[in-house]
Amino acid sequence: MTQAHGHVLAGTRILVTAQRRAEDLALALGRRGAQVDIAPALGVEAHLDEDTLLSRTRALIAEPADLVIVTTGIGFRSWLDTAEAAGLRDELIAALGEVRLIARGPKARGALQAADLVPDWVAESETSAEIADFLVHDGVEGQRIVVQHHGAGDDGLEKALTAAGAATTGLVIYRWGPPPDPEAVRASVRATAAGEYDAVLFTSAPGAAAWWRVVVDERLEPSVLGRHGAGRLLVAAVGPVTAEPLRTVGVDPLVPNRGRLGALVRAVVISLGDEAESVSTAAGELRIRATAATLDHEVLSLSPTGLAVLRTLAQNPGEVWSRERLLHVLPGGSDDPHAAEVAVARVREAVGRPLVKTVVKRGYRLLVES
Repeated sequence: MTQAHGHVLAGTRILVTAQRRAEDLALALGRRGAQVDIAPALGVEAHLDEDTLLSRTRALIAEPADLVIVTTGIGFRSWLDTAEAAGLRDELIAALGEVRLIARGPKARGALQAADLVPDWVAESETSAEIADFLVHDGVEGQRIVVQHHGAGDDGLEKALTAAGAATTGLVIYRWGPPPDPEAVRASVRATAAGEYDAVLFTSAPGAAAWWRVVVDERLEPSVLGRHGAGRLLVAAVGPVTAEPLRTVGVDPLVPNRGRLGALVRAVVISLGDEAESVSTAAGELRIRATAATLDHEVLSLSPTGLAVLRTLAQNPGEVWSRERLLHVLPGGSDDPHAAEVAVARVREAVGRPLVKTVVKRGYRLLVES
């Protein structure tokens, strides 16, 4: 048996579909024992027109606007990075400290707070529509407003504010582009459909929509939806906006109470950790993962055949499976009942503790706690 130091996510395999901060997510999940694969569904094209961005940044410093809207944490941090490279970061932060700041959701608020700036109002729904409704109702006629756009570009926010009498300036800092490795995305979708992941994580609505388009292109919607519906695949989104493209196709993602990566990690740990479905056996708490099995969060050294045996016996703990029935679920398609005996013997050897009981003349069952 391979020791996993009791890590709560030991044996799990998780797919991260983001590019930005993907390593942070992987590190946080990996520290808890998960194996994490990264296959960004979209790329980020940064600093599309740096000269224009710096020109508008200098104009803001010279004559601060009435209001600055920050739509994404990624965009705001990239704006500060660009300003720093031009020697303007301190002046920009000072100018922003003199204006009214609006944040589109908790990630944008967190980016502002990291720069020691406090937003005057936060759109908790993470939508530009909520910002437009709030500001138009509040009155913006004659105000100068700077809008930092998210990766999909303007989504009607500037148009709504202009129609209400404001003078707007847009800042395009990055845009979503094609994935850096399209084949890796396709491979990740095929692996998900084949049951090789315990969870898939999404951190942006465009990324979620792009990943699902690959699912459709690969004609794997039934497999992915089937595994998710059966509780075999956890789908998690950082916030309600990210979750929306998934909900529209029939996926019910896990969404943490707070739209932050730390909250997403905690939600996944709870769902796949101690709250994950398990079987109390004489050898410990047995959990069947996508590609592994664990006892008390320690990964068992099982072959695919051994995992198939335990997955089958754990379906209805205590149920007796004959050699013939067990043979049908083993990979390889053997018709020799002796193959089932060999598979069970190897499971027992890998576990090293009483877990699979022989029921004389009937077959095998898990040795569950009474």
